[in-house]
Amino acid sequence: MSFLQESLYFGFVISLAAYLAGVWIKKKVGWAILNPLLVSVVIVIAVLKLLHVDYASYNNSAKYISYLLTPSTVCLAIPLYKQLELLKKNFLSVIVAISAGSIFLLCTLFGVEHIHYVSFLPKSITTAIGMGVSEEAGGIVTITVVCIIITGIFGNIIADLLFQILK
Repeated sequence: MSFLQESLYFGFVISLAAYLAGVWIKKKVGWAILNPLLVSVVIVIAVLKLLHVDYASYNNSAKYISYLLTPSTVCLAIPLYKQLELLKKNFLSVIVAISAGSIFLLCTLFGVEHIHYVSFLPKSITTAIGMGVSEEAGGIVTITVVCIIITGIFGNIIADLLFQILK
């Protein structure tokens, strides 16, 4: 397995293949819990365990995905900008939704330390931006990434369920 550990693109290829498998499974089954990101994480972990590839080797060869994450996130700003009038029209709804998801009150109530608080804060933004915000504020980037992923997957699952209920 040393070839896999030394392979420059092993992590990139296995991550991409796992995500595509997750998309395919989601389309076939249609269950919200089978979110492609969640499925791909499980597949990657299983492959790494099965092939005895350590995380450091995988992460070193998957770093190209992180490199591409920031520019792809910036590209999301274009469709958002095209919907600017709609956002302005629904300004109050946007503010209420953002406030409802605020973690500030919970962290204050439970006396969470600053380093953890700033790690949780960027939970509802993109991973690339959240990592930068957390790092700049003195948070723990790994916790931030986990929070962002959990928030995104949970939001996706709940949104599917709510859309079915509310038609």
